[in-house]
Amino acid sequence: MRLSRWLWLGLALVVALILAIAIGTISVPISAIVDAFRGGQSTPAVVVRSLRVPRVILASLVGAGLGMSGAALQGTMRNPLAEPYLLGVSGGAAVGAVIATVLGFGFVFVPIAAFIGAIVAVIAAFFVARAAGSRGDARVLLMAGVVVGAFANAAIMVMLANAEANVVRNALWWMMGSVADATWPQIGTLFGYVLVGGTALVLFGRRIDVLSLGEDAAAGLGLDVDRSMRDVFIVSSFVAAATVAAAGLIGFVGLVVPHIARGLGARQHRALIGASGIVGATLVVLADLLSRVLRPPAELPLGAVTALVGVPFFLAKLRHLR
Repeated sequence: MRLSRWLWLGLALVVALILAIAIGTISVPISAIVDAFRGGQSTPAVVVRSLRVPRVILASLVGAGLGMSGAALQGTMRNPLAEPYLLGVSGGAAVGAVIATVLGFGFVFVPIAAFIGAIVAVIAAFFVARAAGSRGDARVLLMAGVVVGAFANAAIMVMLANAEANVVRNALWWMMGSVADATWPQIGTLFGYVLVGGTALVLFGRRIDVLSLGEDAAAGLGLDVDRSMRDVFIVSSFVAAATVAAAGLIGFVGLVVPHIARGLGARQHRALIGASGIVGATLVVLADLLSRVLRPPAELPLGAVTALVGVPFFLAKLRHLR
């Protein structure tokens, strides 16, 4: 991908961040944003520093993680419909995160529990697809992911059946996705997970390029196919699980973003995964901005806003596959 397009991607992200900080229930002038970064104590500056900035940073990290994991999964599986939400990874991660939350673990350990749930979900999806006699078929694997995701949602409902009303309300809002309660410790932890996992996926880019040629071709070129696929699945699940633990279920970002990055000219997977991280961050920041301004002063669930874009895109791609 040409350097000019990388610069445009970076500029689009910066503009999205500034818009998301400035626009909301209370509009904030650019001067107040500058004042906030200088340590000003005016009301707009405090709003920017304590509410808007943490929120947009968390949204950008969530989008980057989902975009990179989606690009890696699509290349590895040679499936343009693969993404953490549709493959049941996010649902399994949600189960692990809910269990850890109910048991009282802090945010540092919640992503680990979510990661375990995501890995279990991946194994379950492949087991269901293998039982159907077609592990490699994109449609069968997607159906298996839907089944695993439905089971995960049912498991969460069972865990919340006897919970207090406010706990259930908060859990349901979290399952629909939200970055409204962003905190700096939470952001720092998610940044570490996304940085490590995203860097690993970029380094796996050459292997994903070979895997995208097909398992037989990859094996013929000397690649350890099983090990490479396992590594990508584990790291992708790790990144997706961290985003679920931080912001709940935000679907279809990992589906849409890699296609946008390919449309911008990213072909090799190192460039594609990096570009997907920037595009994903921009998309989720703008989606969160829409969730705040469409029905003020109320907020729409972030996952609902991304689904409004992702579902039609998914149906169009499914029609194209047929």
